[in-house]
Order: sequence, then C-alpha cells, then structure tokens
Amino acid sequence: MNITAVIVSAGSGKRMKSLGEKLKKQYLPLANQPVLVHTLKKFEGVKEISEIILVLPAGEIDYFKKYWLKKYNFLKIKKIVSGGSRRQISVSKGLNAVSKDSKLIVIHDGVRPLVRKEVIKRAIKSASKYGASVVAVPVKETIKTAKNKWVKTTLKREDLWSVQTPQVFNHDLIKKAYLKAKETGFCANDDAQLVERLGKKIKLVLGDYENIKITTPRDLITAEEILKKRLKTKIKDS
Repeated sequence: MNITAVIVSAGSGKRMKSLGEKLKKQYLPLANQPVLVHTLKKFEGVKEISEIILVLPAGEIDYFKKYWLKKYNFLKIKKIVSGGSRRQISVSKGLNAVSKDSKLIVIHDGVRPLVRKEVIKRAIKSASKYGASVVAVPVKETIKTAKNKWVKTTLKREDLWSVQTPQVFNHDLIKKAYLKAKETGFCANDDAQLVERLGKKIKLVLGDYENIKITTPRDLITAEEILKKRLKTKIKDS
C-alpha cells in the first residue's frame, strides 16, 4: 500500500518571533539539529511511508534544499511545495501534490519533532482499517466552559481527549473533505474536523504526552529535556 506523509511546516512562528527569536521555529536548533529535521527523520524511518510531501513557507524552498535536504539525505521527500496564510490552505496545497496512487495520507505538524515511530505506525494501521484515525491523549485536567470568565459548566473529563498529529485518512476521503471546506468557506481547527463534517466516524489512537508542538521557547526547553531523558534511559524509537 502506498502511503504519503504530508508534513506541514509553513507557519510564520509569530509567538516565537514576538519573544525575540529570529529564526522560524521549524529551524530552531534542538539537540544540534533543526526542529524540522527531527520530524522528517521520524517519517523517513517509517517503512510503511513511501513518500513525503513537505510544505514550507513561500520563498523558503531553496533555503531548505540548500542547507538541509542534501545534508541529511532525505530520500522520501518527493515534492516541496509552498504553503498559504493558514494551515488549512497549506495542507490543501500539500494534498494536491500527493501521488494519485497513494491510498493513505498521513498529515503531521512539522514542529512536532518528538512523535514516536510506533505512534505513527499505530495511526496508519488504524486508518487502514477504519479510514480515518487521529492521535490523541486523554485530558488530565478538569475542563470548564465559561462566558465572560464566569463558569457555565464542568465537562466530563473521561470523555475529553487532546488531539495531536499525525492524523491519517483514506486518500479520497480527506480530499473530499478539503474540497467541501473550500466550497463552503469553512475553516476548521484540524483536519479531522473537516472529515467529521462529512459524517465519517474517526477512530482515536492513543498518542504520547511527549508529542508536544513547539510553539514557545519553553516548549523548546521541554523538548530538549525529553530528548536528554530518552538518550539517558536509552529509550528506543526516540
């Protein structure tokens, strides 16, 4: 089965820049390598994935090719495309570059470098059976809804999950979901929400609390600590 990973890394990193970082977050050093390189290495190492479509900010494709593509010998990156002003647009452009013979599409945030290969494989296995799967972890905290900072209600914690990436879908299903969103002008919080609008059930796959998204400098520090811990304890699939 041909499986494509769409790695989305076209964000501007406004929160990082507001705190004084000059480099975009996907290029910030993490254990002596750019955050994005860590992410791409994980997907290169998953044998089930046959191709990678990388989505970068407009104007940065040549930069990536010059400094990182050849240096790390990414053989599965078949196409690099420029993204858009929003994540949904960027994913859509990535989907348009996917090979027609691909059966499953794995969508992942380029700034989630700590994803484990076993989690990626679990999501792929689940999606191959159910057609749509998303990685998530149970919410630990109590969640309340509020209006004007006044509590309205307390949600049932055992029913709540914090959704991550990768999110894996049947090729035709996710293409159909994105087409409908474009036609109706709908903007979603994640890829799965677009599939939900088609009435398709989505299977949750247990993720990893360490699969954090690098958004702030504190996240980068946390990621460094996690990598050091994995190295120290010799945890495989790091």
